[in-house]
Amino acid sequence: MKCSVDCFCHIASFEKLEFDAYQDSGGVWTIGYGHTKGVKKGDHVHYGQAGKFLVEDVESAEKALPNVKNLTQGNIDALTDFIFNVGASRFKSSTLYKKIMKNSKDPTIKNEFLRWVYCNHIKLEGLVRRRTWESIRYYE
Repeated sequence: MKCSVDCFCHIASFEKLEFDAYQDSGGVWTIGYGHTKGVKKGDHVHYGQAGKFLVEDVESAEKALPNVKNLTQGNIDALTDFIFNVGASRFKSSTLYKKIMKNSKDPTIKNEFLRWVYCNHIKLEGLVRRRTWESIRYYE
């Protein structure tokens, strides 16, 4: 299962391209387009490496998609972005995942996306925008 080009572009736009490592709002060292694996203070990437990390991270998110028959492209896109942002382990322990495994067409799934808009108990506008896109895209 692969996300669409539109989804890939949305992921890139939701993530702010940074060439120098920084700590995100959760305190995680991040670089490029939201890449976190192995990143430490003082790291630097060039444009090409940031793009390579983005492709690898999207592919990793796609591999964590739930094994459910008949997922639509909208389902795949929304879930790929969600997994990219929160991580596979958090996704697989979520109520969102449980609802999808039980019934991927459940209309209350939309509400589960919208619960994930906080970081350290602070509602972040960027997460609201991202989750709104995911909750809409899931049903397209």
